[in-house]
Amino acid sequence: MMVKIAVVDAQGGGLGKTIIEKLKVRFPEVQITALGTNVLATNAMRKAGADQSATGENAIIYNVGKADIVIGGIGIISANGMLGEITPKMAEAVSSSCALKVLIPIGKCCIIIPGSEVYSINELIDRALDRIASLYQK
Repeated sequence: MMVKIAVVDAQGGGLGKTIIEKLKVRFPEVQITALGTNVLATNAMRKAGADQSATGENAIIYNVGKADIVIGGIGIISANGMLGEITPKMAEAVSSSCALKVLIPIGKCCIIIPGSEVYSINELIDRALDRIASLYQK
């Protein structure tokens, strides 16, 4: 069974781009769908190697329900997160999805995760991918 991973990002797509680049190296067999709140974010993730991509509220709402794993910044579960680019409907869709949610604890959404500040963004992403690997080891 092919694992389907949805990567959700906003703004410039930098976090999603890094996540996808690392996913492609570590899990080349998974299907990655890049879901951007805007075209800039989607294009950055597409260039990073996403297998498919889509943009906007409806695309995010529809596709997170089809994923096995949804990964992105913690703001993807916060209404008006990521400087307002995550609509309440998007946050609800991600939160309500049966997919495993792997959330990177980064700012701009008024959520603080004590302890996460001791890691760089790359270390947080690597820890997230380690967790995914531990769940899907054969």
